[in-house]
Amino acid sequence: MSKNRVEKLESTVAELESTIEGLTDELVEAKERIRILEAELDKETPTRVPERRREREADAEADPDDVEAAAAEAEIDAEEGSVGDEAEDSGSDDIIVA
Repeated sequence: MSKNRVEKLESTVAELESTIEGLTDELVEAKERIRILEAELDKETPTRVPERRREREADAEADPDDVEAAAAEAEIDAEEGSVGDEAEDSGSDDIIVA
C-alpha cells in the first residue's frame, strides 16, 4: 500500500510540474505580446505629457501687467490697512485661546 501511495504522489507531482511549466510558458508569451502591443500603442499615440508641461509653464509665468497691478493694489491695501487695522480686527475671525 505504501508503494501505491508513493506512485500516486509521484504522479501528482509530475502532473503539477507539467502544469506549472505550461503556465510559465503562457505567461512568458503573454508578457511578450503585451510588450509588442504597448510598443505599437506608444508609436501610434504620442504622450501628452510635454503638452501639459508647456501649459503649466505658461500658466506659471505671470503677465507683467498683472504683476504691476497686483503690486499697486498691495501697496494701496498696505496704506489703508495701517490706518484701520483695529476696526477690521474685531471681525468674525477671532481666535479664542483657553
